[in-house]
Amino acid sequence: MNFNDRIPTRQSLLSRLKNWDDQESWRVFFETYWRLIYSAAVKAGLTDAEAQDVVQETVVSVMKSMPTFEYQTKKGSFKTWLMRLTGWRIMDELGRRQPEIEAQKRGSRTSTHTGTVERIAEPTDLGLEAIWDKEWETNLMEAAIDRVKRKVDGKQYQIFDLYVFKQWPVGRIARAFKIQPGKIYVTKHRIGLLVKKELANLRTKPI
Repeated sequence: MNFNDRIPTRQSLLSRLKNWDDQESWRVFFETYWRLIYSAAVKAGLTDAEAQDVVQETVVSVMKSMPTFEYQTKKGSFKTWLMRLTGWRIMDELGRRQPEIEAQKRGSRTSTHTGTVERIAEPTDLGLEAIWDKEWETNLMEAAIDRVKRKVDGKQYQIFDLYVFKQWPVGRIARAFKIQPGKIYVTKHRIGLLVKKELANLRTKPI
């Protein structure tokens, strides 16, 4: 399948998100991106509670924007669009610490009608872009792993997790599960391929 073949799928997903009542699509969106938004907010200097508010407010902004959202790759990517929405919500939280500054800026960003990428100015003073780039890749990997975890047998994923992430020795895993070492390598290879496939899918179709 080439890149052009993937475009209708992306547009179909966007169409489903335009429907606020499509709870499954919004669940997938939230589970895929809430950690990214939260981590970026914390690293921009917010507290846990403030970052949680940023997650909620950013998702609400996305929902309100979706009916008029136009995916135009020449004008910016979904990654950039979501970063800018998140950036404004972070600035709102920071502004609540400085009411006089917030009052001066409020008028320029109260609108939620951010249908196209270029309608949202970039909050460059946050230094958010560097944070976002790093967190984006980390988040996609975590999202890919979460999706694979839901698809595979629980025991198989546990073996994969112990070997790959917790770095248990093969012998220890084999004794714990009463299996041959070869099965551990096979499991690692099979689930690893699924993670790579899911990660590639997320990179080509972010929503």
